Amino acid sequence: MTPSSTRTTALVTGASAGLGHEFAKQLAAQGHDLVLVARNASRLAETAEDFRRQYGITAEVLPADLTQDDDVAAVVERLEDATRPVGILVNNAGIGLLHNFEDNHPAEEKKHLKLHAETSMLLTHAALRGMLERGEGRIINVASVAAFLPRGTYSAAKAWLVSFSRWANLAYRKRGIKVTAVCPGFTHTEFHDRMGMDKSVAPSWTWLRAERVVSEGLADNERGKAVSIPSKRYKAVAAVAKVAPARLMAGPARKPK
Repeated sequence: MTPSSTRTTALVTGASAGLGHEFAKQLAAQGHDLVLVARNASRLAETAEDFRRQYGITAEVLPADLTQDDDVAAVVERLEDATRPVGILVNNAGIGLLHNFEDNHPAEEKKHLKLHAETSMLLTHAALRGMLERGEGRIINVASVAAFLPRGTYSAAKAWLVSFSRWANLAYRKRGIKVTAVCPGFTHTEFHDRMGMDKSVAPSWTWLRAERVVSEGLADNERGKAVSIPSKRYKAVAAVAKVAPARLMAGPARKPK
């Protein structure tokens, strides 16, 4: 389908589940057309059809594994298509690694870093040119409150994404581009299930609803905020992390195998 010329098109990665699905849903409810990107083609097609039927928008499907160069190139090509402009980019696709750094294969760590940092950078670069020509655009990078904590390569990758988003919002805000890093804590999605995490280790009060994370993130992006941390509890975590000794914020060390 061809997006309506009077509506903004949003491209969302990791759109078939979790926060990506919720971002796409809330953007569709606001009347935006969609380009949905994820690995699971059949699930993506079902999601697109559901949104078309429910919200009366158009929804393209672009199956892609964003750890693979050729698939990233296909999404870059779509973002650079001036005949079908994308006005909102949500870099949401992500993975987690369950084990300690020393127990992970370097290839897993490389894939992890590529998806969170390199791919987000490449897609942002691709979207930005057209946005600057039009003098408006919105970019949301889904990071994590872990970005403010010394907790392995996931925290390191998300810290890069937060720093990148802060800089980009500062650099391009006056040219009409709003860039926001959304930094949730534990959120009820499939993310932790897919990585095999025992979710009972986190107290119930630490868990957020995806609907809240997304609604606050979209609102903060609309206001031009560089960083969005949903809920007072996680704002407090980020604030304490700035002044507390790193050893206190690192969390319990895992026992060696």
